[in-house]
Amino acid sequence: MNPVLCVRNDPDDTLGITPLAFESLRLPVECLDAFSTDVRWPGVEEISALVIFGGEMNADETERHPYLLTQRALMRRAVDAELPVLGICLGAQMLARALDARVYRAPVRELGFKTVRLTAAGQGDTLLSAFQTGDRVFQWHEDTFDLPAGGELLATGDDVPHQAFRFGRTAWGVQFHFEVDAPGVEAWLRVAEPTLSRDWKRSGDEIRDELRMYLDEQQQRSRALLAAFAGLLLKR
Repeated sequence: MNPVLCVRNDPDDTLGITPLAFESLRLPVECLDAFSTDVRWPGVEEISALVIFGGEMNADETERHPYLLTQRALMRRAVDAELPVLGICLGAQMLARALDARVYRAPVRELGFKTVRLTAAGQGDTLLSAFQTGDRVFQWHEDTFDLPAGGELLATGDDVPHQAFRFGRTAWGVQFHFEVDAPGVEAWLRVAEPTLSRDWKRSGDEIRDELRMYLDEQQQRSRALLAAFAGLLLKR
């Protein structure tokens, strides 16, 4: 089997539980640093699935981060080839953008565990049904996106309505960081904490307290989501 390609956009991103979750299901995994100067981007015929992770940039900052255009094109080719595609946070915004939808500043910045609600489509979805209405999920973002034409909304939130969507049979965008683990969030906090209170109106200790309260339950649901995504490959 070709590997699941996991694309990292943030050098401080640990990719959370994702690689080990796939490897425990005996899926080959290849991790690619999009920002690397000597990166080699594979063709869709060389991968079995595509997972795009988060980053602090806007999806349209292509002059500053030209690899976003390469990434966007790969996502579109993967969708057209009906490979399983999963975009997380920036990855969800990138998927929406690859499908010609708009990405822009959200009405509020979200940081910490926020409640989401599943739509009727989400309750029956192969991946998002791992979560339930009322679950608290980890957020860290300031942008949002329009739903692509033909996309189906799977989860929504009070402050940022577009929290997850599906396009076609094999592509998903999830705004919230279901993949995180405590060391990964701590790595982000170490970078952001000097300006966290000013920019996000939260303290690092508040986020750590929320992790202790809500992360274990989120990870149980996240592993079910990732297993469902892996199941798409194991059935092919």
